[in-house]
Amino acid sequence: MPGLADTRLKALVLGLSVLLGWIIPGPVAAQSRRDILLDIVSNCVEPKAANYCSLCRAPRSDSACAATPECRSSTEVWAMSERYTAIRDIKMCGCPAGFVHGLALPRQPVRGVEDPARPEGIWQFAWDTAVTRIEAESIALVVNPRRQRSQDQLHVHLLRLRKDARARLTEHVAGYVRQLDQVWTSAARAAAAKGLDDYGVLVMQRPQEDFMVVITADSPEAPFTEWRCDP
Repeated sequence: MPGLADTRLKALVLGLSVLLGWIIPGPVAAQSRRDILLDIVSNCVEPKAANYCSLCRAPRSDSACAATPECRSSTEVWAMSERYTAIRDIKMCGCPAGFVHGLALPRQPVRGVEDPARPEGIWQFAWDTAVTRIEAESIALVVNPRRQRSQDQLHVHLLRLRKDARARLTEHVAGYVRQLDQVWTSAARAAAAKGLDDYGVLVMQRPQEDFMVVITADSPEAPFTEWRCDP
């Protein structure tokens, strides 16, 4: 049987675990969860919803839930429609002015690049949001492969291209589209031709005013975009 010292030690560890669970903010404590973005889309973008402040893990920065919301524990909505929303990515927190990293998401559950229900309209929504914050010629819209993402809610990253990205992306071009609602079809066709069952997608505009669709076996985010800053 365990001795008194063992019993007291277990009680102390349990007490500390409960205390830390209360002290550590929800978004930090749940970083390993793969449904954080779905939770935010479901509970944090409509501040007038019933029980908003109790249901939302990261209340909108313009809501009445917190007098002085901190960047890492709040949601900043950039744009919203009936089907989609765009928010600030947490990677912007602490970064210099001018750095941009946003996310465009469907407001209904959609897992990611592999989901048959992935909506065509999300690319146009993402682009329309991005052009309000980034010069059109520098915009990169990115979706990561299934195996290289941390969240299972489809999210399009709104980013700036690296200065040398266009020259290095030519070998990965899947096709060119005039309309952004053709991106998924173009990417899927090219992936099938290359025998890829999982892939990342990057979209950027060409001077000809059409769009270049790129697919990569690995995430195109780090090699081709300014996806994080060094504050």
